[in-house]
Amino acid sequence: MSSQYVLPNSSPVVNLDCLVAFNCLSAKEKLYTHYLSKAAWHGGLVVLFQTSPESPIIFVLLQKLFRAQPLDELKKLALGPACGFNQDEWQALLVYTSGLYANMGNYKGFGDTKFVPGTPQDKLKTLIWKSAAYISCPEMIENLWSWCGKRMYSLAEKELQLGLGDEGTTTYFSANCTMEDAKLVQKFLDAKAISPYNSRVFKTINDGKPHYDVRLASVNTPDLVEQSETADRVNHLGASEFEGTSFSVSCGDYSALMAYVATNLKKAKDHAANETEEAMLQSYIDSFTTSSLQAHKDGSRLWIKDKGPIVETYIGFIETYRDPIGVRGEFEGFVAIVNKEMSQKFASLVENAETFLPMLPWGNDYEKDRFLRPDFTSLDVVTFSGSGIPAGINIPNYDEIRQNEGFKNVSLGNVLSAGYKEEKVTFLSAGDVELYKLLKAPSFEVQVGLHELLGHGSGKLFSEKTDGIRNFDSEKIKDLETGEKISSWYAPGETYDSKFQVISSTYEECRAECVGLYLCLEPCILKIFAHEGDKAQDIIYVNWLNMVRAGVLGLEFYTPKTKKWRQAHMQARYVILRVLLEAGEGLVSVTKTNGEDGQPDLLVSLDRSKINSVGKAAIAKFLQRLQTYKSTGDLVRAEAMYVAYATVSDEGDTPFLCYRSIVMNRKQPRKLFVQHNTSVTSDESSVNISTYESSPEGLIQSFIERFTSTDVDDAIIDLWKKDQPNFPTE
Repeated sequence: MSSQYVLPNSSPVVNLDCLVAFNCLSAKEKLYTHYLSKAAWHGGLVVLFQTSPESPIIFVLLQKLFRAQPLDELKKLALGPACGFNQDEWQALLVYTSGLYANMGNYKGFGDTKFVPGTPQDKLKTLIWKSAAYISCPEMIENLWSWCGKRMYSLAEKELQLGLGDEGTTTYFSANCTMEDAKLVQKFLDAKAISPYNSRVFKTINDGKPHYDVRLASVNTPDLVEQSETADRVNHLGASEFEGTSFSVSCGDYSALMAYVATNLKKAKDHAANETEEAMLQSYIDSFTTSSLQAHKDGSRLWIKDKGPIVETYIGFIETYRDPIGVRGEFEGFVAIVNKEMSQKFASLVENAETFLPMLPWGNDYEKDRFLRPDFTSLDVVTFSGSGIPAGINIPNYDEIRQNEGFKNVSLGNVLSAGYKEEKVTFLSAGDVELYKLLKAPSFEVQVGLHELLGHGSGKLFSEKTDGIRNFDSEKIKDLETGEKISSWYAPGETYDSKFQVISSTYEECRAECVGLYLCLEPCILKIFAHEGDKAQDIIYVNWLNMVRAGVLGLEFYTPKTKKWRQAHMQARYVILRVLLEAGEGLVSVTKTNGEDGQPDLLVSLDRSKINSVGKAAIAKFLQRLQTYKSTGDLVRAEAMYVAYATVSDEGDTPFLCYRSIVMNRKQPRKLFVQHNTSVTSDESSVNISTYESSPEGLIQSFIERFTSTDVDDAIIDLWKKDQPNFPTE
């Protein structure tokens, strides 16, 4: 079995601590936090269904295994003569289970590759058959194992990574769909003005002809739509024909899980701080009940208006990284508490944003007519459900809201402090390692702030409405690359995601990262973060060095066989590395060396004396191209440029395809987060918070206590059974 697909037993587990912030909340705020967290966690189970056909059943099997008896008893059974585990095999089971919980599926949330248990299959089956879970319900356990046991361990070529058709596994589309099917469905959705954010697609063949069912997430199933008070808002449901092919749009996907979400949001609404929050939650409830994305957009508009809340939250189908064509959102929900001291820095950044935006290298014509000042707060996360936890967020992702009405930025402070410390720093010189360890956290804080606020928050999309009105003067606006009048823009109904599709996420992350690199050179910006003089210069150096090194580390997330990138941010950082290498003049170098262990190694070097000259000029030119193509909706030029930089080959002075093997041999395991649980007292008047040890055992215990009811197991199994015709496992 390839160790590449087994999480190492040394995988670090860290606690996402928020006790100080939580204990400062009022009783009402704690209840609000609790029910929002319950909604987020139950919605997060949707990600199991969005990841792989087997993930939901593996989750239920492991829940039943670890829930049925104390962990110490199960360990004693595993290590005893009946099962014959050794200590490493037991630890491997704990790590695999922790990884499945932390990623909400058996594919890495950061990198999209499959991971399998490091415990031998026969020994795991023996343990399950000897366990209290099997003794109490043998038929159920046998069924679960028969449904997922083989696939859990399978390393068939198509299952190694997420992707569509022959390129990998996806559950956003039925197993018989190809990229051609996906593109046709997208044309249909665009023609009908239906957003795909909360959808999946299932293809059947009837009388030799394809039929596509676009399923939307909702509590209401088709038979309940007519009874819904908001049914008039979901007027696109039903059958139709498009380009000679039959389509239907139906609701009710993930129905039972969406019901848990809606129920807990209703309870949270009773403890909201103001009418805006109440209306916001009601819009989310409407959306999750009926499948109306318009209702979710309305909730997002209200969320933007909820300025400076003590408890911050957002929930829904949000990030599109894992959809093969980049338009469907993965479910995500977070609940967090504002860190007032840290938020002051970000508030100052927002206050001065109009001064900083003109510093970007594309001029006023390419900037929004009016900067919509967002909330920008530092938060201590209480709950973050989904396939992974980012360091910062800029949402909502709806173009029409972000461009014309506003957005919010959040920096997740306890994620930064817990998750971004490296015990072992690879590919840097000894001198750089010392400075890097000292300043990575504060430099990354600067980068996150600039990336989210002035990266994702900047730039204008040139668009035309159905009435022919444009938000720009086509006679005046010049293409920043050619100097000629622009000749393309977004047609009515087109969005950035629908136009750029496959490259949309990584392209935008690259643009935001470049904005962070470019603007961190400004002393007035660094001063906001209390960095001046020599310290400021060191912060700049470490920020740029971190980006260059990340470009090399990104090679882990490239698959040579398919020539595909599996992670948007890491592809973006590799592209930036290529841009800086192309700048020449000794700015950046990546060379092969021998490590202290005698094995091949790499050395990443950055000439700090040339950052403000060669580096700044290269990023400025690249940013102009990125923004020009995005603003004008010019996918042809954008794709040609971006794909060229993202190519990994052995050609040239820096043979990255060869270097990738070195990166793989020296990669460090990614951290897994243990999160708190909250619970209400019997009279539902107050909330308790539980803490767990920073270990696989602690992470597993947190999930056992998070989902105590077998009703959730049953709901997952029922939903999985409905999915099976679309995902044959043999």
